[in-house]
Amino acid sequence: MTRSLKVGIAGYGVVGKRRRQFVEARTDMKTVAVADRTFAGDGALEDGVRYYAHYERLLSEPLDVLFVCLTNDVAADVTIAGLERGFHVFCEKPPGRDVADIARVIECEKRHRGLKLKYGFNHRYHDSVRDALKIARSGELGRIINLRGVYGKSGIISFGQDDWRSKRAIAGGGILLDQGIHMVDLLRLFAGEFRDIHSFISNAHWGHDVEDNAYALMRTADGIVAMLHSTATQWRHRFKLEVHLERGALLLSGILSGSKSYGAETLTTVWAEDDGRGDPREQTIRYNRDPSWADEIAEFAEAILHNRPVANGSSEEALRTMQLVYRIYCADGEWKARWSLCDGTTETRS
Repeated sequence: MTRSLKVGIAGYGVVGKRRRQFVEARTDMKTVAVADRTFAGDGALEDGVRYYAHYERLLSEPLDVLFVCLTNDVAADVTIAGLERGFHVFCEKPPGRDVADIARVIECEKRHRGLKLKYGFNHRYHDSVRDALKIARSGELGRIINLRGVYGKSGIISFGQDDWRSKRAIAGGGILLDQGIHMVDLLRLFAGEFRDIHSFISNAHWGHDVEDNAYALMRTADGIVAMLHSTATQWRHRFKLEVHLERGALLLSGILSGSKSYGAETLTTVWAEDDGRGDPREQTIRYNRDPSWADEIAEFAEAILHNRPVANGSSEEALRTMQLVYRIYCADGEWKARWSLCDGTTETRS
């Protein structure tokens, strides 16, 4: 029989509870303890799971796996603490407030080669994304020419916890780092690494000390161009990713999420016609289930139990995505100077 991995969850809010839901659905993982600052003290939940008011007490548990679902200012420190204790670690995105945070984690990871570290970029596990990526990589529609991505909501939302996402000292960044990082990760997934970047970053509407809009125009070394808009002034929540190729297009719209506010998740495949009339044949698939949370945890468990590499959400992927987020920030000279953001750590390592 496969042994059951003992799981601890640091940060037992909306995301932490959802992670537990999918951990408990497995036979090879079992939640034994959780920690959250909202607990008045230490004790046990009705089902016997121990709880602590501070994550440091959780780290004293004999765990196999630690899930880090905490604010950005402590995510890297707790990830490092978990690795140092000998735990496999799953950390939510972003990996910290800045590139230096993930760099510190990677240095720790190098000292613990036998442990698995994975970051939560669950959009890669949505069926619309997986199907689109399969088509794009098959060559059926030729090479990618350009991409357009829009990901937005109606504010910098903290899911009823508090307003920490709007505070630079805690969050590190605004809508781009919090939500737009998913789109940045997907643009990298489809196109590869971007060399040239131009951007405008703004906090003109909400007036927080983090951005409420980020606009970027990027190009890879082989000429693929991507346009990105990450926004907290999209009054109707929206997710759209368009991938235009030589012989057609892949149009992703909507994403199944906990809020159910981004509309139906669909993938439209377009086949370019020779007559060039602009109304080609297309086919739309609608997806009615979200396997991303379960599949992401399944991949993590398999990596641990069978000593396999982390295929998606590795520290290398997290570093490169984080570097691109900060290169977008720093491409706006005014924003870069205003917050003294860039110190050379945004460069992509080879």
